[in-house]
Amino acid sequence: MVDWQGVSQTAIARIERGDRAPNITVLERLLAAMDVQLVVGVEPLDAHLDARIDELAARPIAERIDELGLDRLLDRLTDLPQVLTGCTAALLQGAPVPVDALEIALRWRDSKQFTRWLEANYGQRWNARWGEFGGIWLEPEEQGEHRWSTRHGEIRAVMCDELPESIEVRHAGRGYRVVPLVELELTEPRAAELLRRYRVRQPAGED
Repeated sequence: MVDWQGVSQTAIARIERGDRAPNITVLERLLAAMDVQLVVGVEPLDAHLDARIDELAARPIAERIDELGLDRLLDRLTDLPQVLTGCTAALLQGAPVPVDALEIALRWRDSKQFTRWLEANYGQRWNARWGEFGGIWLEPEEQGEHRWSTRHGEIRAVMCDELPESIEVRHAGRGYRVVPLVELELTEPRAAELLRRYRVRQPAGED
């Protein structure tokens, strides 16, 4: 039986179950039956990142820090020697880069203490195979990405023998130990790329 714009009920059922992906012609017919049409456009690669950077640049740093819940998470990590790195460090130095997790540098010698902290705070480690948190060993010494979810937020850690050189920046009366921007651009590829994208979007003559 043919139902919608020449597409059989059997074909529609397969598409709805996920057993079949519609080609462009079939998709256009289905949309036409709902009085809408398919419009395909193009935009520069990663244009969403540029839009996000522009949006962040228009907002105060204090607001962005608060949105991340940074102070709340750091208050619970006070017993662990650490330095803020990655996009977190860039944010605290004024760069309008997207931050979706607390990024810290930790020493290997503190990994057992960090593991105990994770256990006490319902930590789950990122499982790249499954594409979700959980199902693998929690300890940093075990194989896997150094990325955890906790009840206070997500943490990404760079494990090192010694903490990197840092500077202090202050916001709202609070001090933060951060890896300087110049160092981030040499050692943190993701932060370096976002900083580059921000700089090329700045009007001539601005830093």
